[in-house]
Amino acid sequence: MTSRSCPCGLSEPYAKCCGRFHRGEAAAATAEALMRSRYCAFVKEDEGYLLRTWHPRTRPARVEFDPGMRWTGLEILGTSQGSAFHSVGTVTFRASYRGGSLHERSRFERVDGAWVYVDGDFQE
Repeated sequence: MTSRSCPCGLSEPYAKCCGRFHRGEAAAATAEALMRSRYCAFVKEDEGYLLRTWHPRTRPARVEFDPGMRWTGLEILGTSQGSAFHSVGTVTFRASYRGGSLHERSRFERVDGAWVYVDGDFQE
């Protein structure tokens, strides 16, 4: 990742990649795009975006950020469904941070046409 590329791991600059989702100028077309934008929102500590893209039935009241957490990269390990033609999808990913990584299989659904995060299972 170059210093000008988006924190989600794609080569586009943040403003043209996940930034447009965070600003509400576009919606993620796939579950993977939403996963990438949510990872980026954790990097940027954008609580509003995370809550807006969380399924109403599983959404917490707020998102707590660890002030010592420094996210260092995202690797998409696999996807199932989650395209523009699906109503559900999963994304398996590894999010690295200074000192370790988080490996999760996340579930996504469409609510009113928009992809939202439902929940996830931590992987070994």
